[in-house]
Amino acid sequence: MLGFLPRFVGLWFVAGGLVALVVDAAKSIAASALTMTPLGAALHTLAPATLLSAQAFVQQDVEPYLGHWIWDPVIQWILLLPTWAVLGFLGFLLTYLGRRRRLRVAYA
Repeated sequence: MLGFLPRFVGLWFVAGGLVALVVDAAKSIAASALTMTPLGAALHTLAPATLLSAQAFVQQDVEPYLGHWIWDPVIQWILLLPTWAVLGFLGFLLTYLGRRRRLRVAYA
């Protein structure tokens, strides 16, 4: 029962990654050039206040000195990755973590 939740959320992330991949493919075909939407641009389009509040939380509330080191190189690098890659990776990771494990039959 406990593995259902990560598997369920992971499948939604995989579905979101596939949708983002199709959107990027359609944009690439329309522009006749490879275009990929970064995760930061997608988050800014969907919820701009949430992205700004997350930045303020990490830079000020987590640790005043450590927050700038976490936000600038790490989180900004993740926000520059393509949306489909981040969602697909998170989806496959959660689906793998929530997988059903086989019972090993042990004979004495």
